[in-house]
Amino acid sequence: MKIKQMRASGFTLVEIMIVVAIIGLLIAVAVPNFSKMRKDAQKTACHAQLKQIDGSKEMWATQEKRADGDTPSESQMGAYFKDGMPACPGGGSYSIAPVGTDATCSVHAKLGQ
Repeated sequence: MKIKQMRASGFTLVEIMIVVAIIGLLIAVAVPNFSKMRKDAQKTACHAQLKQIDGSKEMWATQEKRADGDTPSESQMGAYFKDGMPACPGGGSYSIAPVGTDATCSVHAKLGQ
């Protein structure tokens, strides 16, 4: 009589637990890096928009024949942007400083910081 040996197919519980642990470790490493990259991207976009605001202030001052120290209103600045005043991607608000000084953001501070 022949005895048929049963061949086990599939994965053992230990193998599955090891795979789940490795995936958990990869997620634990990736999520903080993703969050940091997202915040860095928001800061970079905010600084680019602050530069645009400063450039628009200079254009406003030149066209309106204004001196350093004069501050344009938000509606006057909105005319220099296609879709109106830009919004901070981090949820902050922009403060339009007088001509000759840098605009600031409530979340990302000033340019260069």
